[in-house]
Amino acid sequence: MVLFISIVFILGYVAITLEHSIKLNKAATAMLTGVLCWAIYALFSTDSHHVNEHLTGHLGDVAGILFFLLGAMTIVELIDAHDGFQIIIDKIQTTNKRKLVWSIAFITFFLSAALDNLTTTIVMVSMLRKLVEDKRERWMFAGLIIIAANAGGAWSPIGDVTTTMLWIGEQVTTWNIMLKTIIPSLVCMIVPTYFIARSMKGELVKPKIKTDASEITSTPFERNLVFFFGVGVLLFVPVFKTITHLPPFMGILFGLSVLWILTEIIHSEKDEVEKGVLSVNHALRKIDTPSVLFFLGILLSIAALEVTGILTNAAQFMDSTVGNINIITILIGFFSAIVDNVPLVAAAQGMYSMDIYPTDHYFWEFLAYCAGTGGSCLIIGSAAGVAAMGLEKIDFFWYVKKISLLALVGYLTGAAVYLLQKQLF
Repeated sequence: MVLFISIVFILGYVAITLEHSIKLNKAATAMLTGVLCWAIYALFSTDSHHVNEHLTGHLGDVAGILFFLLGAMTIVELIDAHDGFQIIIDKIQTTNKRKLVWSIAFITFFLSAALDNLTTTIVMVSMLRKLVEDKRERWMFAGLIIIAANAGGAWSPIGDVTTTMLWIGEQVTTWNIMLKTIIPSLVCMIVPTYFIARSMKGELVKPKIKTDASEITSTPFERNLVFFFGVGVLLFVPVFKTITHLPPFMGILFGLSVLWILTEIIHSEKDEVEKGVLSVNHALRKIDTPSVLFFLGILLSIAALEVTGILTNAAQFMDSTVGNINIITILIGFFSAIVDNVPLVAAAQGMYSMDIYPTDHYFWEFLAYCAGTGGSCLIIGSAAGVAAMGLEKIDFFWYVKKISLLALVGYLTGAAVYLLQKQLF
């Protein structure tokens, strides 16, 4: 049984990493892998009731993550539909390339912590088209955005899905993860930004943007109200969890419901056709459902590996061969550049017991940093990288040549800062 489940999981994993080569959507592969792993477990088990109890128990944890993602995605889509992110674009006036590099890096870093790295990358790369005309220069800025978005998401409970998973799993708490990892994450972003800024010279030639009044979907009042209210309810989620001690998905659903009511009120005078893209119904249709199903499949697969004892054995093997937990965590960060960081973190959660590493143990904090930022070393190593690659048609090998080394230096420097910080404090 263990051998069959391991083979299915490895084959599914390979198919996910080769998604673009084999032209199979990773969501379909992940769901098939998850179902097959549990099916094999059920067929080999003598107690089907016991299997169903395990599945039901894990499904509760998985559902919490999925509902959180659905709520967050819908809120962000609603802000975007009201052109809320135009507020950020309007604030960037400089044409000096070096100043723009630093501006974009810091905006991306902190915006990613408030929203998430994938959404922030989409917003910022889309914004580049209004700021940078030359394609190769735009690619450099896009590479910077990938690094800054991943670094910014790593230290926030709602900034990266892997940090969110650790937060929901109660391996980390809100203020502790922010306090302990913000400086390493900032260093991880600043080091590559410094080198990219040094390579940039002169003034930018902004592209000529045609403005069409028919493209404006909301009034300035509606845009500002939805933007600040939307970001506000996202930032309120950790506060809600602290006050009520309810799971984070309850906080995000609370925020979505309040924002939904707000948008219904401000558009109450319009009929359904006039509301158009401004309605929550439209936002729900636009959210990235395949990504949610991908997480479902992956998390179910990892749950099957956990209940069958495969992850425990893997943890014991790594401990006996590598030994040093810091090196193991750094290696997980490297692996996240090759394969998706979601299953890596989910596997780590199953491999290492909270009896050994309790809530807010430095291992979980370091894991959040490494899994969140290590993926920047390759463009296919993170959701942010894949999104930027798709939007700007960035060449894989161009990224390896121009960005990967900078991302690696930033990753290792930030990791060193975290370990030094642990020793000092």
